[in-house]
Amino acid sequence: MADLRTSLSLAASGMEAQAARLRHVSENIANADTPGYQRKTISFHAAMDGAAVQAGPVRLDRSALVRIYDPGHPLADDSGHYDGSNVDLVIEMADAREAQRSYEANLRMFDQARQMTQSLFDLLRR
Repeated sequence: MADLRTSLSLAASGMEAQAARLRHVSENIANADTPGYQRKTISFHAAMDGAAVQAGPVRLDRSALVRIYDPGHPLADDSGHYDGSNVDLVIEMADAREAQRSYEANLRMFDQARQMTQSLFDLLRR
């Protein structure tokens, strides 16, 4: 019974971590056109018990911001350039797809463990 409970806990921690990742990907996509915005990334690490996964600290992507030429923009400098964001929508969409698939895999694992627990209870009732 403890193994089934552990399976449920592991799957839930994976879903929570992927949900956090998807939140940051969504923020990045929403701010792709915001001048000076730096892409947020998140990493995962093992929880205290060593089995579950947790989302780590949010980090800013330190890659160079895109220089955009638009002399009429209020943030433009004397040369007519301003700093855009370093968000690449193709990468963000790929990250979103990966997070979605990982979330779905954890959800299937959670559902399987739940069904096994229900089957066990049904057997014990007989």
